[in-house]
Amino acid sequence: MTSDSPGRASVRAEPRAELYRAQEQAKPWGHETIYAGVEGKYVGKVIHVTAGQSLSLQYHERKEETICLISGEADIQYGAIDGDLTTSRFGPSDVIHLPPGVVHRVTAITDIIFAETSTAPHGWREDVVRLEDAYGRTGTSAP
Repeated sequence: MTSDSPGRASVRAEPRAELYRAQEQAKPWGHETIYAGVEGKYVGKVIHVTAGQSLSLQYHERKEETICLISGEADIQYGAIDGDLTTSRFGPSDVIHLPPGVVHRVTAITDIIFAETSTAPHGWREDVVRLEDAYGRTGTSAP
């Protein structure tokens, strides 16, 4: 118990650690492991992409992302909706920050692993607008 004011005691809940197994989801280009997902706060993922494969050309309406390449080599395309895209070659420790509305795509030159941290607004799992997709998911928010 703690005392907020003289003569008055209150009870504070002790913070508790939470242990769990990260959720792995197969994707047509590899797989992702979601190790943190707190609705309304943040999401943390580790994403594995097989050499020669690409994520969708996409953007998010509300979600903001930061991507850091951990291993391998990738091309990152990014730019404005309906604008020209810039392509940058990424290696380990290269980072890109993607505010909502920035079109982007990751293409693996070699097998890659990258960390993605993002905001988690309500409905974050469906907040993807796919402009192009090599796996038949264009125009969907399907995983």
